[in-house]
Amino acid sequence: MNILSIQSAVAYGHVGNSAAVFPLQRIGHEVWPVHTVNFSNHTGYGAWKGPVLPADDVAAVIAGVEERGAFPLVDAILTGYQGAPTIADVIIDTVARVKEANPKAIYACDPVMGNAKSGCHVADEIPPMLRSKVVPVADIIFPNQFELGYLTERDVTDLDSTLAAVEAARDMGPETVVVTSVERPETAELDVMEMLVANSEGTWMVQTPRLPMKRNGSGDVTAALFTGHLLNSADPADALAKTASSVYDMLRLTFEADSRELKLVESQEFFAHPAMQFGVEKL
Repeated sequence: MNILSIQSAVAYGHVGNSAAVFPLQRIGHEVWPVHTVNFSNHTGYGAWKGPVLPADDVAAVIAGVEERGAFPLVDAILTGYQGAPTIADVIIDTVARVKEANPKAIYACDPVMGNAKSGCHVADEIPPMLRSKVVPVADIIFPNQFELGYLTERDVTDLDSTLAAVEAARDMGPETVVVTSVERPETAELDVMEMLVANSEGTWMVQTPRLPMKRNGSGDVTAALFTGHLLNSADPADALAKTASSVYDMLRLTFEADSRELKLVESQEFFAHPAMQFGVEKL
């Protein structure tokens, strides 16, 4: 299947399209990347070079793809870090035009804003723009708990409040909500990470061991793999299990190598053949 991926890109390391494209290719998808920034490296280093691409330039690249007659062939649009607030209108317009050409196409949005520990790390205009304009046109969203709380204007502190916020997010427009990191008091001492997916058919959760590290780009890989697996199987529980397995093994390998960057290429067999070592529970 064909995925139009509109995200950031870096020369060194793996975030945005530089994290999403290869895993999607390894699970059988054709990916058409459109970059919103072209940086030397991710911003977690504190210093980087390169431009945020003007919205008109991003729109021009997408228009060129459309002129090749590709929009009817798009099965999914995937977006992540948007760089500048003006990119939102380009994305919304692209989603509308793709869906006009192929009504079965889905839009998967990772509403990148920040996290509970560091707060927002995007331009001030981006979070309200995501909440009011972008998320309502998405079919799937991938917030962490912090982002879920912002989008729904709720305090998200435990499983019950997370599930309530998920339903509030679904009421905003998306059919499917994937919460990429669930923190709750009852599992705080278990050294586990949890991820859940909810749609109109139900809610599923998976636990993986917690690794004592965080790496930029892991969320981009998570959103990409879940989108790709959902396209392949149309089964959210299966997509969740495969994604959790692959991402955990990638992070484990990265941790064991003591690498600042994701061991993406070295993890390709984890993407292509997930070990499926973690059970998915229906809530």
